[in-house]
Amino acid sequence: MRVVHTSDWHVGKLLRGASRIEEHRAVLGEIAEIADRERADLVLVVGDLYETAAPPPEATAVVYDALLALRETGAHVVVVGGNHDQQQQLESVAPVFGRLGITVLGLPAGPERAVVDVAGARVVMMPWVSQRWAIKTEQLMGATAAATAQFYAARVARLLAWLSEGFSADRVNIVVAHCMVQGGRLGGGERDAQLIDEYAVPTAAFPAAANYVALGHLHRAQQMPGAAPIWYSGSPIQVDFGEERDTKQVLVVDIPDRGAAKVSPVALTRGAVLRTLRGTLTELEAAAPTAGDAFLRVFVREQPRAGLADDVRALLPNAVDVRVAPDVGAEAADLAPRVARATTPRDLFRQYLGETGHAADERLVGLFDELLDAESV
Repeated sequence: MRVVHTSDWHVGKLLRGASRIEEHRAVLGEIAEIADRERADLVLVVGDLYETAAPPPEATAVVYDALLALRETGAHVVVVGGNHDQQQQLESVAPVFGRLGITVLGLPAGPERAVVDVAGARVVMMPWVSQRWAIKTEQLMGATAAATAQFYAARVARLLAWLSEGFSADRVNIVVAHCMVQGGRLGGGERDAQLIDEYAVPTAAFPAAANYVALGHLHRAQQMPGAAPIWYSGSPIQVDFGEERDTKQVLVVDIPDRGAAKVSPVALTRGAVLRTLRGTLTELEAAAPTAGDAFLRVFVREQPRAGLADDVRALLPNAVDVRVAPDVGAEAADLAPRVARATTPRDLFRQYLGETGHAADERLVGLFDELLDAESV
């Protein structure tokens, strides 16, 4: 059988305020075209469909359109909830999608819901497992961080073992899980609070009887070591600037009746490019023709002044993140915080400008005065 594995769509993601809805629409359409061209039997969407638990309506429309387009290729579609998703909301729409041949599981469940036979395969579905769900209150009472991590990993391993009890050598066995696996390499746009050790799951937790383990959560495509083929597909777009060097792709997986699965990455081409530029205004002006349509993060090597960010955006209209990073020399780097001795807010602000290497631009002082006056009214 042939499987297409994708995850971590993060629809609704803003990049420093810039909408990416049309980019998502284009990339998810490309994934549907790949599934159609490859004649996929099964498409796995492994969590974090949305960027937030309260996505805007246009994000919901893009996700629903994408799931329907994947189903219209003739493939069965399996979806699990991720840590960014409103998992209960996914549960609420699961019956509707189920009528259309799209299996959705938002929250962890027992075998009656989390194990399905579709497209000739037995599929174990494990959405994101929160610590609140996995760890009993009495275990948390007085437990150390190390003990909590052990409790969590052990509970997830037990859940996977229970769900995969029906795996057998005479069928294709697949695990679909949104989780943090020990040793995984970060992409750069993940949610830090849920990458910590307390959420780590060892690769040994995944059953050796699985023909393929499809993971979501980490944004960099990678294979994890283990008794079964264990893969993260990565995110289909560069979610944030930490991912600007990542090649985005989906995984096409061929699973024979017997033998190892063959995993073939297929590059995605319709996502925006994220790029970081550094330099003085003169250097940035010289680099502008090479920027193309990329979203830009810009570090400006100039002394701060009012209007500097506007000057950068005039040169680079796609600059969504402008940071002033002047080369102020060792003297500024050696400055230590000191107790201010000035007697007025205006004097304190001038002192701050001097001690941090910022130019004492009178326009900045004037803006400060206006804000101070407004606050004092």
